[in-house]
Amino acid sequence: MFEDIVTTSGWNKTFPKGDDVVNRKVTFNNRFGITLVADVYAPLHVDSALPAVAISGPFGAVKEQCSGLYAQTLARLGYLTVAFDPSFTGESSGFPRRMASPDVNTEDFQAAIDYLVCDERVDQRRVGILGICGFGGFALNTAALDTRIRATVAVTMYDMSRVTANGYFDEQDDEEARYRLRVQLNNQRTVDFKNKSYRMAGGCLPLPVPESSPFFVKDYSAYYKGRAYHERSGNSNDGWASVGCMSFLNQPICSYVNEIRSAVLLIHGEKAHSRYFSEDAYKKMTAGGNYAENKELFIVDDAVHTDLYDNLDKIPFNKIDSFFKTYMV
Repeated sequence: MFEDIVTTSGWNKTFPKGDDVVNRKVTFNNRFGITLVADVYAPLHVDSALPAVAISGPFGAVKEQCSGLYAQTLARLGYLTVAFDPSFTGESSGFPRRMASPDVNTEDFQAAIDYLVCDERVDQRRVGILGICGFGGFALNTAALDTRIRATVAVTMYDMSRVTANGYFDEQDDEEARYRLRVQLNNQRTVDFKNKSYRMAGGCLPLPVPESSPFFVKDYSAYYKGRAYHERSGNSNDGWASVGCMSFLNQPICSYVNEIRSAVLLIHGEKAHSRYFSEDAYKKMTAGGNYAENKELFIVDDAVHTDLYDNLDKIPFNKIDSFFKTYMV
């Protein structure tokens, strides 16, 4: 019924292995029949049912990068965590590769919740999710849908539908710009069909990045092409399929965040180019809403976007831990 896949063994993360946690690789399936591959992290000694957190992101990253770092760190704080590769990426199944979907990627988070609530080591009443960058937006979308989630953390969040349809900083938020993009993508579909293959859009720029590039472009390359390069990461290599994200043009993912009843913590860097995504999501969740009291926006001083990927001096794990302990009760 489900696809057979082959996974790697051994420690191949972009961060040091902790001796104070247990790590193992698992697989589970989403409702589309795609097999997701994940790393589960747990404290060395488990005496009772644990709170649990499903983690993914950033968009185009793999579990061996910062989602795994978050998972290992939270396991040290007493959580059972699962860092998973989304459908069509990393070690997870799904073909053709490097495709994305508002529906499928939201379902990936729900499948991780399925896995956690059925793990005998997990307290089903204390399950949360944490999404980083693009998967911060998917985390919000999942929280609006899945009532099993008690608390959600979205770190350095991107709304992938908004940035796809409107461009960075909403600078291409007009019908003509979207139409031109639709023409371009559909013409590429024709070429791909004729060639029986998918053109890749390209990942982050190789180092050194041209000095004239925007800071956030340099910032991404420094992470994906430099200190956290991984052979399975799309952003580290040839990126997404050129038509892989086109459905985001027509399918918003954060339409119902004002209806999230469970707790949400948005964390963003003070100097991040993407800060407006979290600020606007927070406004939508709290402005005149019925569920504003358990929503919070936390700004990290002097932090840029990727500082919250792997800078342990900037990532507020104490804040995340306190938030989960407060609301996952």
